[in-house]
Amino acid sequence: MTRFAVLGAGRIGQVHARAIASVDGAGLVAIADPVAAAAESVATKYGCDIRTIEAIEASVDVDAVVICTPTDTHADLIERFCRVGKAVFCEKPVDLDSARVRACLKVVEDTHGRVMLGFNRRFDPDFAALKAALDAGRIGKVEMITITSRDPGAPPADYITRSGGIFRDMTIHDFDMARWLLGEEVETVMAQASVLTDPEIGKLGDYDSVNVILRTASGKQAIITNSRRATYGYDQRIEVLGEAGMLSAKNQHEGNIQIADAQGFHDAPLLNFFMTRYTAAYAAEIAAFVAALRDNTPMPTTTLDGLRALELADAALKSAQIGAAVRVQDA
Repeated sequence: MTRFAVLGAGRIGQVHARAIASVDGAGLVAIADPVAAAAESVATKYGCDIRTIEAIEASVDVDAVVICTPTDTHADLIERFCRVGKAVFCEKPVDLDSARVRACLKVVEDTHGRVMLGFNRRFDPDFAALKAALDAGRIGKVEMITITSRDPGAPPADYITRSGGIFRDMTIHDFDMARWLLGEEVETVMAQASVLTDPEIGKLGDYDSVNVILRTASGKQAIITNSRRATYGYDQRIEVLGEAGMLSAKNQHEGNIQIADAQGFHDAPLLNFFMTRYTAAYAAEIAAFVAALRDNTPMPTTTLDGLRALELADAALKSAQIGAAVRVQDA
């Protein structure tokens, strides 16, 4: 049994508390949050203790922590818990600054820390099946990938100001997926970015509509399209073109019923939020973390994956600003 403490009882902390409760071989021991009501809500629902981060650090009945605190605390907390020998699952990103991420990776390496980064989309059942078919050679060598990721609406202004921008907050998930599916590191990035859905987002120094083209040294390409507004729901699709065919993962709907009448064909609405769209993925990634600890195998997603995705985000932002392709190593 892996005994967990969750640091942060906000929206994503609640998601991970639920995931831990659903996974065999995992148990939630403690929750920490400075907002008493939030901590009490999780503690009551899952029957765990409320403790401070300091108390969790010293707790002998906690094997692993899940870091769901604000981004600017992630690197410090990863280092802190690695130094006391506890396993760490951390929500992305490690930090918004690549130099700080590299310093954190050095501490993880020096302490032999067991750290997994939360790129949940790799663990979505449909995306995982697509990857398995790809690895099995069903379409031969990969040539082009198209990733569509559009949110139903933008997050609040206070979140945008501390998110690091759309490339580091939203597209970073797609950068990780692209690396995972391409099977090669990206060499150059070309990005276009606009403010099309809400002028307030532009006033905050961010974009709401972006397209990115990634190219590897061998010429493989991945195209990513993001928008902060999709009036029809949470749009999450992947298409992989190979030399012998195509693989695709389609959107998920609230139901599988389709109605056909004189006005055409009508499907149930799309799932409308990441917490419902990726429920299974969140549980699967915690299960994978527990399995890696139990079997002493490598973590399936690492802080190095986080660094590589952040480097792509930095390159995309630079490309959008200068209007030209950027080599990742020069970003």
